[in-house]
Amino acid sequence: MELTLGFSPCPNDTFIFDALIHHKIDTQGLDFAVGYHDVETLNQKAFRQELDITKLSYHAFAYAVEDYELLDAGSALGFGVGPLLIAKDEALAEQLTQYAGSFLPQELQKLKIGIPGKYTTANFLLGLAYPLLQNKQELIFSDIEQALLDGRIDLGLIIHENRFTYQDKGLHKVIDLGDYWEKTTQNPIPLGGIVIKRSLPVETRLLVNELIHQSVEYAFAHPKSALDYIRSHAQEMEESVMYKHIELYVNQYSSDLGEVGRRAIQTMFDEAKFLGLVPKTEKNIFLTS
Repeated sequence: MELTLGFSPCPNDTFIFDALIHHKIDTQGLDFAVGYHDVETLNQKAFRQELDITKLSYHAFAYAVEDYELLDAGSALGFGVGPLLIAKDEALAEQLTQYAGSFLPQELQKLKIGIPGKYTTANFLLGLAYPLLQNKQELIFSDIEQALLDGRIDLGLIIHENRFTYQDKGLHKVIDLGDYWEKTTQNPIPLGGIVIKRSLPVETRLLVNELIHQSVEYAFAHPKSALDYIRSHAQEMEESVMYKHIELYVNQYSSDLGEVGRRAIQTMFDEAKFLGLVPKTEKNIFLTS
């Protein structure tokens, strides 16, 4: 049986899925047709139900929950792993920092922000910290730093490996939105999860979850096994940066959400519903047997 599978080319995803798609573990008769896409493209594909299994942002999942359920394996949650809001102007960065979670002066509300997608968790977290920053321009996540340097935007919302490179380009942090979430909720930040179509047989959904769990565990046990594969897809080719990225985004929650991971995701859903940021649903969001 072949299933369509979508995830990003970023090191954390290729690290997680290497053993699965390259049959380093026994996939028990399942094969996977893989597509590599940025997070917002994956979100849109989920909205159109184009993939059997896909990575997507937790914000987007709220709009796809009628058709997909969340697997316990493969997620990106953690402490100190959130998106960053950055600026080219150091004085502006320092000025904005003091307004997180509070009223924003009108002259600052007009600032143009480059975001990696409307439905990204990063954009959701930006809305929690700075609800009045609404002048947003959607960009591919890897283009945001250059747009800042070129003066096309005033602020940039960065994710993935860009959080390790922005300072080298003379850019300045306004706020770590993951840290803001952690201090507000005392939960790890849910960034992205792996979802599977509800229409697939329950035995298939449970098996896929188990196989992704095994793939993560294989990667932990053989961290250099996927190096060539990771490097072939990584935007940042420096090995130390790739593994720093992996260390931040792949952890115990990637193997299994557990009680803490599920609580963090439920908190995010509940907060988003309370603020009217996402549709309400009666569906159970987690994998069920």
